[in-house]
Amino acid sequence: MNDASTNRPESLWAIAWQQLRRKQIAMICLAILVAYAGIWLYAEGNFWSAKLRGVTPNYRISNYAIRNQPPSATHWLGTNYAGRDNVSQIVQGTRIAFEIALLTSCIVIPIGFALGALAGFFGRKIDTGIVYLYSVVGSVPGILLITAISYVVRGAVERSPAMQTVTRYADSGLLAVCIGMGFTGWVGLCRLIRAEYLKHRERQYVLAARAIGVRPAAIMFRHIAPNVAHLIIINFSLSFPGLILTEAVLSYLGVGIANEPSWGAIINDAKQRLWLGNWWELAGATAAMFFLVLALNLFGDALRDALDPKLRTAETKTA
Repeated sequence: MNDASTNRPESLWAIAWQQLRRKQIAMICLAILVAYAGIWLYAEGNFWSAKLRGVTPNYRISNYAIRNQPPSATHWLGTNYAGRDNVSQIVQGTRIAFEIALLTSCIVIPIGFALGALAGFFGRKIDTGIVYLYSVVGSVPGILLITAISYVVRGAVERSPAMQTVTRYADSGLLAVCIGMGFTGWVGLCRLIRAEYLKHRERQYVLAARAIGVRPAAIMFRHIAPNVAHLIIINFSLSFPGLILTEAVLSYLGVGIANEPSWGAIINDAKQRLWLGNWWELAGATAAMFFLVLALNLFGDALRDALDPKLRTAETKTA
C-alpha cells in the first residue's frame, strides 16, 4: 500500500528550506541573525521592565567617575562620556534597529502590496494613477523626504494631547522616523507586486475564477496573493538592512531617536572623542551594525535564490 503522504508534492517553503540548508554561508548568517534576535529580545525585556516599574534603565544611568574608560574586564568596550557601559548602549541600539525595521515594515508592506495589487489587477486609470503616485514619491531624494516627514510628524506628535500616552512608552523620534521611512519606502514593493499581478491576471486560474463569477477582491487576495506572498518575504529581508542604515544616517544627522541609544546616535557622539584616542565606542557600534547588515544581505540573497522559482529552475538545469 502506498502512503499518500509520500506522493504529496513538497511545498515551496520546504523546498526553499532544503536549498538554504545546502548553503553553509546562509546557515552561518541565519545563526548570526538568531543571535541578534536574542539580543533584541533581551534588550526589549530590559527596557520594558524599567519602563513599567517607572525607574531609569541601567544603560541610562550616568557615572562620571568612570567616564571614557578603555576596554577592560568590567567594561568590555569601555565607557562613554557619561560613564555608561558601551556594551549596554550597543545592545539597546540593537533594540532600536529591530524596532525601526519592524515598525517601518508594518507600514511599507500593506501600502506597497495593496497599491501594487490594485494597479496590476485593474490596470487602466487606477494603474495610471498609482504609477504616477509612486513615480512622484520615487523622484524625491529619500533622505530629504524622510527628514521632512519626520520633522512634521514629530512636531504633531509632541503637540497632540492624544499622543501623550503613546509617547510615554515610545520615543516620538522613533515614531516619526518609522512613519517617514514607511511612507517613502513602499515604492519598490509596489512596483514588484504590480508587475506580478500584471502577469497573474492573464493566467488560466484567474480567467477561470472570473468566468464563474468570483469577486475581484477574492481573486486578488485569495487566489493571486498566495502566489506572490514569497516576494514580500524576499523584499522584507533585502530592505531590512537599508532601513537600519537609513536610521543610522538620520540619527547621525540629528533627525532620529533623541532619548535612546541608537547606533547612529552612538556613532555621532563617538566621533567627537576620536581625537582623544577613544576608538572603542565608535568601533563597537560600527561592528555591531556591520555584522547585522552583512548577515541580512547574504541571507536575503540566499532566501531570494531559494524562493524564486525561475532561479531554482535555472539552477536545476545547470546542475
